Amino acid sequence: MRKVSVKVNGRDFEHEVEPRMLLVHYLREVVNLTGTMVGCNTSNCGACTILLDGESVKSCTMFAVQADGSEIVTVQGIAENGNWHPMQTAFHENHGLQCGYCTPGMIMASISLLKENPDPTEDEIREGLEGNYCRCTGYENIIKSVQQAAGQTS
Repeated sequence: MRKVSVKVNGRDFEHEVEPRMLLVHYLREVVNLTGTMVGCNTSNCGACTILLDGESVKSCTMFAVQADGSEIVTVQGIAENGNWHPMQTAFHENHGLQCGYCTPGMIMASISLLKENPDPTEDEIREGLEGNYCRCTGYENIIKSVQQAAGQTS
C-alpha cells in the first residue's frame, strides 16, 4: 500500500491505495466521485478525462500514486455556487449529449481545449476533441456546444 494525498474538486483527500490502482478507479471507488466514467480502459475513448494540475488527462492512463500531490478537477467540481459551468450549460442547451456516457469526459476535454484556444475554429474543435469518442451524437451538437461555450468563457 502507498499513501496518496490529492486535492479533488477543492477538497483534500489522503488514502492508502494499492500501487497499481488506476486514478479513475481511485476517483470512483475511493473518493466516491462517480461522474468520471470508465469507458474502454485503454485510453482510447476519453470518458475518464479529468483536469490534473490544470491539464486534460485520461485518468485510466495513470496510477493514483502518480497523482500524489496534485490538484484534480472532475466534472463534479466545475459548477460554481450551484451554477453550471458554461460548458455544461452549452451541452444542455445544444443537446450535445444523448446517452450521456461520454459527456463528463467530453466536457472536461472541451474546457481544456478552450483554455488552450479560447476561440477555436470548427476544425480546431474537431482536432482538439479527437481523443474523445461519442457513439451517439455524430458530434455536430458537441461542436455547437463548444462554440457556444467559447463565446461565454473567452
